Amino acid sequence: MKTSMYQTSIPTFTRVLNNLAAILEKGAAHADARKIDPAVLLNARLFPDMFPFTRQVQLAADTANSGAARLAGTEVPVHDNSESSFAELAARIRKTIAQLEAFKPEQLDGTEDKTITWQTRSSTRSMQGLPYLMNHVLPNLFFHTTTAYNILRHNGVELGKMDYLGRS
Repeated sequence: MKTSMYQTSIPTFTRVLNNLAAILEKGAAHADARKIDPAVLLNARLFPDMFPFTRQVQLAADTANSGAARLAGTEVPVHDNSESSFAELAARIRKTIAQLEAFKPEQLDGTEDKTITWQTRSSTRSMQGLPYLMNHVLPNLFFHTTTAYNILRHNGVELGKMDYLGRS
């Protein structure tokens, strides 16, 4: 049975981002209920050399968006990364989900062997479509989402496994 690149990517991306949006809501409610300046949570890190919460959320959205765009052969959306509140981050996620939902199966299916090339901070990388999705995009999406979850959890936000996984 052939893998559907669309089914492996877009529904997974949107589910993870919807769950992340719900996690953001809990973070905002926690800050409000405890009279914590939201900037404390938005700028929190797990370790000094890691990106703060806000950047982790931006990167999760960017990973899904750029992954889908590269596979589909469309322009990768660029954002100014100026979000400075839970509401702005949630709006970014909603915008990303809307962009992802605009992709059609025929844009992604059949890209398993397509060469995907992208620029990192230090080099140009290339992979075939299926390994790009399975070994680069999905792990990065999960990493940044998990790190965002962990930052809030570490800072006392009452989150559990089902917040991360979402309800079926």
